Amino acid sequence: MQTQVKPMGIKLLQQDRDRLKRLAEIKKRSPHWLAKEAISQYLEREESAEQLKQVAMESWEEYQKDGLHITHDEMKDWLTTWGTPGETGPPQGHK
Repeated sequence: MQTQVKPMGIKLLQQDRDRLKRLAEIKKRSPHWLAKEAISQYLEREESAEQLKQVAMESWEEYQKDGLHITHDEMKDWLTTWGTPGETGPPQGHK
């Protein structure tokens, strides 16, 4: 199956168009390529941030229901064992 590509117009300030053109020349790429790459990277970053936010909200809601947690010191103590002969498992949640 071939991905369908459709054109999309965006309005830019002239100074941003000039900057895009200069950068494209420096990078030996087209302004079009740079714009597509910038949009793609922005989407990846924002989708990742939204996913992280969703996981955090779900964790918060779960904590509100059961109150289980670990402390910062418990987490820090566990992490200091990583990669050592005395590496331990994760701490257990408690109220």
